[in-house]
Amino acid sequence: MRPQELEPEIEELLLRLMPDLADRWKGATEDEIERLETIAGRELPRFYRWFLLRMGHDPGPMGYPTLDFAAPTILSAYEKPLFPPAQRFFMIGYETNDMMPLHLLYDFEREARDDAMVTKRLSMGGAIHDQFETFREMIAWGQVLTHHVTTAPVCCQGFLIDDQGDALSKAHPVLESLGFTAPVPTGSRCGVYESDIAALITRARTDEPPGRHYFYLGGPDAGRLRSILGEVAAETSLEVKIDEWTPPLR
Repeated sequence: MRPQELEPEIEELLLRLMPDLADRWKGATEDEIERLETIAGRELPRFYRWFLLRMGHDPGPMGYPTLDFAAPTILSAYEKPLFPPAQRFFMIGYETNDMMPLHLLYDFEREARDDAMVTKRLSMGGAIHDQFETFREMIAWGQVLTHHVTTAPVCCQGFLIDDQGDALSKAHPVLESLGFTAPVPTGSRCGVYESDIAALITRARTDEPPGRHYFYLGGPDAGRLRSILGEVAAETSLEVKIDEWTPPLR
């Protein structure tokens, strides 16, 4: 199966956000992917296979400042070995910052949506720090933040709070009515939405009920962002709290 057939939604999203991405990304070889699969001791998640085929050597402009996702780097880390043989956890992102070397790992005991939970941990063990329910969500959330929300003339951040425990399920139909669409599939702890005038991303802790989402909303002006959030507050039982505006409102 061709890469674009594995993950068409996120491929379309990323190429729209970064039109030059296809000229700059560079995929891993089939041999490298097979060696990674051998180390993992299992078939790799569909999303990770797509990521490797597209970006397994170089993610182009989608790079993360201190995380190295390159297949040769992952293979080298296991060959040294800096990591124990993969069982539950499998390293997919090598942290190059020596001050805080928390590497990005899959947690294969928590699979979801042809993908798996991504967490951070020191190389040979220690506490785990869960990030997103899927690697797909991490990529989509981060790139919409970087290339849509924070590039908007105005953005705000705050909380969507549902005391009953599922903030996103209440906000979703209102956002749809306002013209927002979800470009990639997500679970109840991550929201990624775009419309013709604005972009909204939300995130909840993975170890708690998904009733408290921190959000970032970017758009053309404060008035329209207030209107969007006002509709969400008026049409649902959600409490909407705005913590910060960028640039600050006068």
